[in-house]
Amino acid sequence: MKQQVPSDEAQNRYEIKDPLGQTMTTPVGLNDDSPYFAPDATEIRSYYEAEGYVVIRGLIDPQVCDLANEAFEKEVKPSNNFIYRQQTSNPERHVFDQSGFMLNAIQNIQSIDPVCFPRFRKLGSDIVTSAKLQAILRTFYGEPAKMAQSMYFEGNLATWAHQDSYYLDSEKIGAMVGAWFALEDIRPGAGRFFIYPRSHVSDVVKNGGHYDIAFNHSRYKETVRRFIEERRFECRAPFMGKGDVLLWNAKTIHGSLETTQPAFSRRSFTSHYIPQSHRLLQFQSIIKPMHLKKINGMDVNHPKDQVSLKNRAILAAESRFPKPILALKKLAIKMLTR
Repeated sequence: MKQQVPSDEAQNRYEIKDPLGQTMTTPVGLNDDSPYFAPDATEIRSYYEAEGYVVIRGLIDPQVCDLANEAFEKEVKPSNNFIYRQQTSNPERHVFDQSGFMLNAIQNIQSIDPVCFPRFRKLGSDIVTSAKLQAILRTFYGEPAKMAQSMYFEGNLATWAHQDSYYLDSEKIGAMVGAWFALEDIRPGAGRFFIYPRSHVSDVVKNGGHYDIAFNHSRYKETVRRFIEERRFECRAPFMGKGDVLLWNAKTIHGSLETTQPAFSRRSFTSHYIPQSHRLLQFQSIIKPMHLKKINGMDVNHPKDQVSLKNRAILAAESRFPKPILALKKLAIKMLTR
C-alpha cells in the first residue's frame, strides 16, 4: 500500500525526541545537515574515519529495493514459520504493530529457509553483498571484507543508543563496519536511524562483570546515555532515501529513534563486515566461528543456515523450548564474559 506524506510536513524539518528525551529536529528530505556522497566519491573514506559514519546516496538500485520488499510481502510476511530474530537471537513467529508492520526484525537473511523464502533470501543477500559496497569496504580495509551478519526491518522498536563493539566486532576492536540499507524513503517519525558523530574515538565500558549482557544489559544502556550527556555529542538522524546506505564504525554510538508516525514502515537491511584476515569477536570475549560461503564473490557468514538438516532440528528445539534454552544461553554468556 502506498504511504502518503502528511500535509504538515510541508516544511523540511520534523521535531522528535532524541535518546536523551530532548527535542531535536530531523530533515524530512535531503538537506545539508549530513553530507551525502556518491558511490564513487573519493572523500568517503576520509569522512568516515573523521566522523565515524558516512551516508552514500544511491548505492543500491531502487528497483532492486522494490523487488526485495515485494519478495518479503509475498513469501515472508504471510508465513507462520519460526524465524530467528534480531533482538533475541531466538526463533519466533511474526509480531505485528497496529499498522500491520513486522516488529521483530529478521536475523541473518542469508540463513533463512531457502525453500520457503527463496526470492527474499536471494535478493536480500545480493543487496548486502553489492559490488559497489565491496569496493568501498576494500578502500577502508586495504583488503576484501567478509560479512558477519545481516537483518531485515519493516516496523520499528526504538533501538537504544549503543556501540556495536559491545555485542560484536572484529578481533581488532573498531574495525567492523555496519551498513544500513534504506529500501524505501524513511519518514522522520518511522524509527529513523540516528548516529552520534565522532563518538567512535571513545570507549564506554567493556562487556563483562558489572556490564555483562546476560544480566546487566540495562546498566550498560544507562551508562551509554550518561556518556552521551557528559560528552555532549550531537545526535543526527539523516534523511535516507530508497537505495541510500549509511556506513558506521563499530564504536560509533547509534540506534533508531522512537516511532511517532506509526502509519509508516522503515523497510531496511542492516549488515556488518570485518576485514577478510580478521576473526569475529562476540561480547568482547569470544572468538566466534564463522560459517563462510561465497555470495557475489564475498565471504558471508551463514550461522544456523536452514539449508542444513541439523540447523533445522536446532531451530525446532529452540522453538519448542524457548525459555529453558534462553536461560542456558544467558548462563553460558555470563561464564564467558566474566
